[in-house]
Amino acid sequence: MKRWAIAFLLLLFPFLAIAQNFEDRWTGHFSYVSIKDISQGDNKVFVGAENAVFTYDLSTQEIKTLSTVNGLSGDFITTIHYSEEYGLLIIGYENGLIEIVKDGEENVLKVVDILEKQTIPPDRKRINNFNEYNGKIYIATQYGISVYNLERLEFGDTYFIGDGGSQIEIVQTVVQEPYIFAASAANGMRRALVADDNLIDYQNWTTIINGGFRAAEKLGNELYASNRSNTILRFTPQGATNPVNTFSTEVLKFRLADGLLTITTKNSIYAYSEGFVQQAAVNNVLGFDLNLLSGYGFGNNFYIGTAEDGLLIVPFGTMQATQVLPNGPIRNKSFALDATPGQLWVTFGEVDRDFNPFFPDGVLSRYGVSHLKDTLWSNISYEDLNASVGGEPTDLLKATINPQAPNEVYMSSFQGGLLKIVDDVPTILYDDSNSPLERVIIGSDDAGVRIYGSEFDNQGNLWFVQSKIDEGLIKLTPNGQFQKTDVSVLFNPASDLALTKLALSRENYIFFGTYKNGVIGYNATTNKFNKIGEDSGNGNLPSSSVRALAFDSQNRLWIGTLKGLRVLYSPGSIFEDGTVPEAQAIIILENGVAQELLFEQSITDIEVDGSNNKWISTATSGVFYLSPNGQETLLRFTKDNSPLPTNNVQDIAIDPFTGVVYFATTQGLVAYKGTATAPSDNLENVHAFPNPVRPGFNGNVTIDGLTAQANVKITDITGNLVFEETSEGGSVLWDTTAFGKYKVRSGVYLVLVTTEDNVETKVSKIMIIR
Repeated sequence: MKRWAIAFLLLLFPFLAIAQNFEDRWTGHFSYVSIKDISQGDNKVFVGAENAVFTYDLSTQEIKTLSTVNGLSGDFITTIHYSEEYGLLIIGYENGLIEIVKDGEENVLKVVDILEKQTIPPDRKRINNFNEYNGKIYIATQYGISVYNLERLEFGDTYFIGDGGSQIEIVQTVVQEPYIFAASAANGMRRALVADDNLIDYQNWTTIINGGFRAAEKLGNELYASNRSNTILRFTPQGATNPVNTFSTEVLKFRLADGLLTITTKNSIYAYSEGFVQQAAVNNVLGFDLNLLSGYGFGNNFYIGTAEDGLLIVPFGTMQATQVLPNGPIRNKSFALDATPGQLWVTFGEVDRDFNPFFPDGVLSRYGVSHLKDTLWSNISYEDLNASVGGEPTDLLKATINPQAPNEVYMSSFQGGLLKIVDDVPTILYDDSNSPLERVIIGSDDAGVRIYGSEFDNQGNLWFVQSKIDEGLIKLTPNGQFQKTDVSVLFNPASDLALTKLALSRENYIFFGTYKNGVIGYNATTNKFNKIGEDSGNGNLPSSSVRALAFDSQNRLWIGTLKGLRVLYSPGSIFEDGTVPEAQAIIILENGVAQELLFEQSITDIEVDGSNNKWISTATSGVFYLSPNGQETLLRFTKDNSPLPTNNVQDIAIDPFTGVVYFATTQGLVAYKGTATAPSDNLENVHAFPNPVRPGFNGNVTIDGLTAQANVKITDITGNLVFEETSEGGSVLWDTTAFGKYKVRSGVYLVLVTTEDNVETKVSKIMIIR
């Protein structure tokens, strides 16, 4: 731990958390298109995006990102400030959290005093603005003003300056000696003597003008503020005001640098010198529709924070912009993922818990899609999707890559049909106008063509489900033919809100989930259906609302519901006459007490890795990584112990070649460098890493490139066996001990690998240096 962090810890132990850096095992894939605030100093621009930060070096044009992987919280950012004097980047959040990043330091200091203050309601903790003066930061919040000492890294007083000492929202503070001014959102402009030792007393604050304000800042020896009517007022030393301008759109921020006052509105930005003399303005930028959130003017450039296009740098007097945007997806709120070796597709559709696509604002979501190939993101906007296929691919909830043609991906629209993309080009939207898919009308409401779960079988057919129609199970053949199957023999599809995830067994039995009718199984060979539902005797599901389905390498069906987990150990038995097989709960011992694994958890996805371990995501409790039988929890990732920005994880995807595990959350996408890979066809690429194992390494050595059920033996140079294991997938882990008893000594160790049929062998070496 660094010396300055230790000092901070001693001062404020109850209010401090030092966040860990996770860069060794994790990668952040955050979106930086929405810029909430900008600061500058030391020849750098500091840019606060939705819930991550990046810096732009004005000399080298180098971009560096800071996210949960570096220790940030992943919460929603409201304001940032860079202190040149102390080399500190200070980040304020919607929930009252403050984080401090010091130049050259890896750790992030979390200041939780406001976040955890019991006397302040949770909805009044928002950090609105930072104002640095004489080594202190005046923090404008929804409850008033707090003071933070930058030299000692500790909190001072908090000022509740409303009438009678009440809490009022302060949008910005300004120090113009001898006064400190506080612009409130609804309770006027107030001021006090900044040198007063008793500013905690509300009676020492005077209201000099009533009304509400959006922003305030000094320029030269004058104070300027924007009222709620977007009129800019100049304050005289006596407290009188004179209007100097009125803007037609909402004023968002005031910022001061290089003797220039920058005023940002929703679609324009202006720079004024002393006396409120306009020096530059931007109302239009070539190639971009201006939708602004923040801005800064200095060094003869505007730095414009947009809602959808990242940071734009526009020289004064021009309309030409340089876009500064870190590599990332189109937005943070991801919904579904699919991965094949070297690539990942992401969709961003939105439905609520009850599969209402008109969520959250009563309109259909119109978002594009993102594609990660190797290390680079490419994004297809909704406008480009729409223009390419001539339809409305709204609410894209599922991505399914064709394993036989990885350049081809299908997107399920929960209102518009089935979208096909080839080589990153949208080619067709299958709907009721060009295919047998049916549009559903419920009363006078258009429910559209609601496609969700989909998966390819081993013949290259795409199976998928459409909600609200009898012929809701559909097969699209490789030559483009649709075959529809009536599913209404077991339930009324029109009364169910959604047909959900779909999975195929080793025999190509089709299973799909429903919102309120459990799991439906279909044998295409015999044209036979059956289902398993809720409660004992009817299938034993904990809930009939099924959200996740996955077959493991033993052909067992893992079922995730709104209220827990079940496993169907013999899926084929569902088609035996007169039987309703019972799905089983997994019972584990916790502190000696038998408990049901993931009891009452809302499960969003289940994925099986190359070692037959299970990754399970939940809506409220993060991610669980389970052994093949579920009896052992190998890892547990939450917002508190990992870079997950939230415990609401919507989907998981695994790159079978690298073992990288991707997590789609409602606040960003992160990836964990897993070690379980898919089995290889032969032993040509067997290798171990890290190799050599150097002093201080305490992790596991991964032996990769294995075939399924390969026998792995590790011996010392004289032939003494120290490790043996049979691979489930394409890799095994060795903790560098002799059968878990003690760490092996320095030396060369032989890795002897034999395939399950004993036909092929491979020898490799590992160097251990203690």
